[in-house]
Amino acid sequence: MTQNTGWGPTGAPGPGGPGAPQWGGWAPPPPPQPGVIPLHPLGLGDVVSASFATLGRYWKQMAGVMLAVLGACLLVMALLAGVAVAAVYDHIEPVFDPPFGQDPSAEHLTPFLVAAITLFVLLLAVGLLATAVVTALCPAVLHEAVFGRPTTFRAMWRTALQRTPSVLGTLLLTGLIAGSPVLAAVLVWIPVMIVSVSGDDPSPGIVLLLPAFILAAAPVSVWLGTRLGLAPAVAVMEKAGPVTALRRSAALVKGEWWRIFGITLVGSMIAMSIAYMIQMPFQLVGMFGMIPLMAEGGATAELSTGMIVGLAFGFLCIMAGGGVSQMFQIGCTQLFSSLLYVDQRIRRENLAPAILAELAAQAPGTGPTPTDAPGPDAPGPA
Repeated sequence: MTQNTGWGPTGAPGPGGPGAPQWGGWAPPPPPQPGVIPLHPLGLGDVVSASFATLGRYWKQMAGVMLAVLGACLLVMALLAGVAVAAVYDHIEPVFDPPFGQDPSAEHLTPFLVAAITLFVLLLAVGLLATAVVTALCPAVLHEAVFGRPTTFRAMWRTALQRTPSVLGTLLLTGLIAGSPVLAAVLVWIPVMIVSVSGDDPSPGIVLLLPAFILAAAPVSVWLGTRLGLAPAVAVMEKAGPVTALRRSAALVKGEWWRIFGITLVGSMIAMSIAYMIQMPFQLVGMFGMIPLMAEGGATAELSTGMIVGLAFGFLCIMAGGGVSQMFQIGCTQLFSSLLYVDQRIRRENLAPAILAELAAQAPGTGPTPTDAPGPDAPGPA
């Protein structure tokens, strides 16, 4: 994709032409729109409508990949949990039901804690990997949506997997950089707390310093997170590495932080609201599955086969609802971020003519495949 930054000074007419005509003046033609967005600087309404247009046109491909990722993620998590339980099965009862008046012994508590911590780390890694795949999927789908090209489940699956390592590195670096101010605040509070507790007259107000430190560091974390928020789209559309993607994101956001933060916040709120509505039916069905147990006296009741089946069904419904809603929330939020990436390139690098040039150069039936997303020096939103 070309990176022509000589698009004119701030305030010059954008690709959509000059401003509104005076009475009796000539009305400029509307900007071309080969796909889900008009090829001019995007406003909030354009971003919102394009996000839902992309979901509407490519919902089969996106839902297919997301459900495949969710199914694989839940299967791996269940296997890991099963292995962990089997490994410490003999220690579970001594830990949770020790003899009356006694604490669990180290002989049973140590392997249980080791297994629990190991399982937590592995589940976190699986969750991050699934998040990276879904995060890589959205810019890949949007790339085709901007051009108005059809795509397939197989093409999107392949592209998402190819860019997952770079996106995963981008997410980890972004989390580390954006979270460093809060981490520093906690590290500053810990020695203050230790000194206060070890003194002759410890002050209970020291505990309140932790939320104060975190609140002081949170704006810096938000600023860094917004500045680096376009990096996943860069990693996919420009096939960039994690460090290059972070630098490109910072350069694209420079001077537009408040606008990008505001649109991202609106997109996140929309995604959370819809995700909550998706999750609610699953939770209601899951709660109905647990009614037999509650009717028989709660946890103290003797479990029958039907009650166990009801509990398992209810638990699976709640888990599935949480997973589906989380996948949708991640996907919708990433669509907003990817659209902001395209918008910034239209504003800063005159991307619209490059998109039209690539479309004009494609003979019918000979266009690039969905996996051949243009690199940073090729035309198009890639």
